[in-house]
Formats: sequence, structure tokens, C-alpha cells
Amino acid sequence: MSARANSSTAPVLAGRVPDFFIIGTLKTGTTSLHAMLKHHPQIFMPGLKEPQYLASDLLPRPGHEKKRRERWYPKTLEDYLALFADAGPEQLVGEVTPTYLWSRTAAENIAEMQPDARLIAILREPAEFLRSLHISFLRGGNEAVRDLRKALSLEDARRAGKRIPHSSHRPQLLQYSTHVRYVEQLRRYGERFSQEQMLILIYDDFRADNDATIRRVLRFLELDDDLQLASERLNVSPEYVKIRRAHEMIDSLKTGRSPIVRKTRVTARALTSARMRSAARGGVERIARHRVPPGTDERLMEELRRRFKPEVEALSDYLGRDLVALWGYDDVH
Repeated sequence: MSARANSSTAPVLAGRVPDFFIIGTLKTGTTSLHAMLKHHPQIFMPGLKEPQYLASDLLPRPGHEKKRRERWYPKTLEDYLALFADAGPEQLVGEVTPTYLWSRTAAENIAEMQPDARLIAILREPAEFLRSLHISFLRGGNEAVRDLRKALSLEDARRAGKRIPHSSHRPQLLQYSTHVRYVEQLRRYGERFSQEQMLILIYDDFRADNDATIRRVLRFLELDDDLQLASERLNVSPEYVKIRRAHEMIDSLKTGRSPIVRKTRVTARALTSARMRSAARGGVERIARHRVPPGTDERLMEELRRRFKPEVEALSDYLGRDLVALWGYDDVH
């Protein structure tokens, strides 16, 4: 990793900036870590988790900027700094946005704002991570394709702006394979921050022992690790959160691709108001998010492990830890 950035290059900002960032990744317990750190008297964490402000390549899709889910995200530097205005002078300020590791711009933006920042990342076994991520995107409306194999096959089309669900507010994230390019992502930060500024955790360790992991984080931040902080249950879903074809139906209703919709669109519009149609779509979508999902496609999981074994091997070398054995990739051929 590169030498530590020179703090003299930091811009003069009107307000507190974070001293440390939890940069990723999604679906690794960052919500629980955020909640635990909030209880430490020497730490200030804003109420808003995932401001996403420094991931300038993760702007919402045009037409979605004013939707309710986007309302609370800071749009300006002033809005962003206001999140930390209540921090005490003796407190460390932290920020949690697990898409910063995925982002191609966040590392540079963080380094420019706070060259002395400390960075924390949590990494998860690729195949299981992508399965969990897909479920999360289905629940949040960013994805509508219920089958993970099909969703993975659509990456090229979606990169070209095609086959994107109507409800998808941040379709950049639907490039699933980019989320597990761990070594590339870590090197992006390693070019701007020293090794001493980065703490790389493994999700399996966090799940196995919350307390040991939080103490490790506190020692990394040079804070008192003797305090008993309330453990937070990791947001782990042992079962698939199942979603039926309702998202696809919603998409066809909105775009008019359904044959039934095409035949009845004129009549439907004549008999219903825009508000009624919107409410109906919202009701179907809410029901869809709580349906039971299909079982695990073990064949696909094995294919993903074969596909990403070189990444796991490279990550093991990069971190100096045998993740091949830990994640069961030594049996993948």
C-alpha cells in the first residue's frame, strides 16, 4: 500500500468531517456495527446511515431523485457536513456507507476530504454474498428479476441501459460481479491510504464473535475497548426472502409491455385516475416484497465459487490470510 496521504493537502471545510469511514461492503453487518459504535461515548455517528455523498458515481437514476427513498440523502457538501454538526469536540466522527468500497470515486473523494481517515471494510464469501445482495435488491425494489442466474446474465444488457427494472433507483449496483472484485477495490484505497489506516475484517469473524470484532475496531480507532457495548444482532437472513413475479408484473404495468396491459390500457386509463393506478401498483409491490422465495440454487452457487475462486486466492495473498480454506474454496475445482 502507498505511503500515508499528506494531511496538509486537506481542504479547509466549514464543519466537522468524519475521522473514520466504514466503507463496505453491503450485506456484511455494517448496520449492526454502526448501531454498536453509536453507543460508545467517544464516538459520534449520525442518525443517517449510508449518506452515500462521497460515492459520486452512485447518483440516483434520472427521474428518481425526488422519490421518498432519496429524500434524506445529502445533496450538497453543506448538507453532508450538517450530519456531523452535533459531534462533541472530544469525539471521533464516523460515517458508514457500505457502497464506498464498490465505488470508483469514493476513495479519491475521501482522501481529498480527510487524508488522515481510518477505513474499515468487511468482506464476505463471494457466492453467498451475491445471493444475499440479490435478495436485498429484490426487497428494496432495485431489482425485479427473481432468478439470480438470470439477473447475473443481464449485466451486459444493463450496462448498455437495457432490461433495467422501472423501479430501479440505482441500476449501477445491478452489475453484480463488480461487487466482489475485492482486491481491485482494496488497491484503489491502498493507492491513497497507508496500510495502518485500513482495517479489513472478515464477515465470518464478525458473525462468530461480535464482541471480539467490536473490540478490534475500537483498538484500531485508538479508543477505550473495555466498555461493554450492547451487541446488535447481525442482519442475517438464513432463508431466502422470497419474491414472486409481482415485480415483473409491476414493471410491465408501468411500461405497458404486458399484452393485457396493451389491450386494456385505454379502458383502464379512462376508468381510473393516475393516483388510483399508482396506489394499486404500490399495493402489489408491498405484497411482493414479503413473499416466500425459491430455495437455494446449489448448482449456481457451485458455479459462482468456481468463477470467483481466483479472486478468493488473490484476496488471500493480498491479506495474508487463507480465505480459500475458510470459505471452502479448497474443494472447488
